[in-house]
Amino acid sequence: MRSHLLNGLTAEHYRRSVTEGVERVAAKLATTDRPFTGVTVDDLAPRIDAIDLDRPLGDTGAVLDELEDVYLRDAVYFHHPRYLAHLNCPVVIPAVLGEAVLCAVNSSLDTWDQSAGGTLIERRLIDWTAERIGLGPAADGVFTSGGSQSNLQALLLAREETKTDDLARLRIFASDVSHFSVKKSAKLLGLAPDAVVSVPVDHDKRMQTVALAHELERCAKEGLVPMAVVATAGTTDFGSIDPLPEIAELCAQYDVWMHVDAAYGCGLLASLKYRDRVDGIERADSVTVDYHKSFFQPVSSSALLVRDTAALRHATYHAEYLNPRRMVQERIPNQVDKSLQTTRRFDALKLWMTLRTMGADGIGQLFDEVCDLAREGWKQLAADPRYEVVVEPSLSTLVFRYVPAAVTDPAETDRANLYARKALFASGDAVVAGTKVAGRHYLKFTLLNPETTTADIAAVLDLIAGHAEQYLGESLDRAS
Repeated sequence: MRSHLLNGLTAEHYRRSVTEGVERVAAKLATTDRPFTGVTVDDLAPRIDAIDLDRPLGDTGAVLDELEDVYLRDAVYFHHPRYLAHLNCPVVIPAVLGEAVLCAVNSSLDTWDQSAGGTLIERRLIDWTAERIGLGPAADGVFTSGGSQSNLQALLLAREETKTDDLARLRIFASDVSHFSVKKSAKLLGLAPDAVVSVPVDHDKRMQTVALAHELERCAKEGLVPMAVVATAGTTDFGSIDPLPEIAELCAQYDVWMHVDAAYGCGLLASLKYRDRVDGIERADSVTVDYHKSFFQPVSSSALLVRDTAALRHATYHAEYLNPRRMVQERIPNQVDKSLQTTRRFDALKLWMTLRTMGADGIGQLFDEVCDLAREGWKQLAADPRYEVVVEPSLSTLVFRYVPAAVTDPAETDRANLYARKALFASGDAVVAGTKVAGRHYLKFTLLNPETTTADIAAVLDLIAGHAEQYLGESLDRAS
């Protein structure tokens, strides 16, 4: 069994095995003609359940053959131009190369003596991102597993900065369409069930600052403690960007921690055309970024940035076997001093490889392309009598709804849209997402693939309409 350990004696075995795996995936990517096969849980689960994990195949080729049957053939492929559903991006090749390197070397980014240069590369990328945001010379941060973890840590820091032990009095302010991790974080942090105050949004799904000011004032009058305002730069459903400068002014006025959830909108930090859409982000106390959403990185690649490195002390604990206090005096950099995680992958390498190969402008150009595509898609939807579209896009998301001319019952229209999404997924021809707006069912394009075209959008809209019309026709037949 030692022949399977990666070391100097098995380097050739490693090279052959990885090359065989890469060739399989490359062939799959080259021949995939739709984003999904339409396989169902009932079809796939028995094949996986039938595999006896206590009887290994012993041969990499045989394992890859089996993997083709239980995973590769039926995977949902985000690189396909008609995958239009969630915040999943196609990935750039330098980042995939970085993934291969980091897995093989297997550095752990908690302490210097487990990572050496990896620690310094991550710190340099944190500094680079903080510079892009404009947080100032005292800024710092750490890579995380994703936006939810970044939001949790940001709110932990905000909670500790309030310097109050009465958790029941703490309040967090976020828009009606903010990410669910805000409420989840409040619960994990031991706050009251009503700790998160939902602030109404305007027609463009942006936080209403007048309403925020009212809630902050009400909080002060009732003797409650405003812990944080969470502004969103790229909401999951709409890609909407809250008015960051106005929110920053209110946070300064009420002395409240300002957190910007830019998990989606962080691509604007590299944009050549639309950077001004996140003006005001430089005034935040903390910022969430997900490079694996709009920097075209493989999952996971995310970070939390803070204006003042001192705030990260709230996540610092010392253990003699890992990061004893004396290491601080010895100026030994340990990232575990800043992180909620201990063992942690060297995910920063993927972004490093990308920047050193493509540059920030290369990333920004790709993100600008999908923002431009969303604009064109919005025009298509607005001109199509079969559809209504909710808001003009700020990033690359379109929320819309098929509206049959002959149907007046909103519930029936809901069912037609739900059916169309499900039928489209089952066909494998395209994948779209869904959400609710004012209690009604809508569909959603999240456009993160520069290879997607307006022709793809038009074709998918025709497919949706066809499935919806089929449902309505069958519904009419059933009713008669």
